[in-house]
Amino acid sequence: MKSNQRVSDLRAMTEDQLVDEVLKLKKEQFNLRFQRATGQLDNTSRVRVVRRDIARAKTLAAQKRSGK
Repeated sequence: MKSNQRVSDLRAMTEDQLVDEVLKLKKEQFNLRFQRATGQLDNTSRVRVVRRDIARAKTLAAQKRSGK
């Protein structure tokens, strides 16, 4: 259910807000990868969630650009 709420939040954003969200998520992804490499990452499932959120935001931004 959490991802459905996340999708509706993303759909409400403008294209510029989606681009900002992707940047924020990419920074988080980098930090998670760094934590995993140094053995400090406790919640390994967060890596997958962030990767999918990036894909969702990019997809919605592309749809808004194409006018759908």
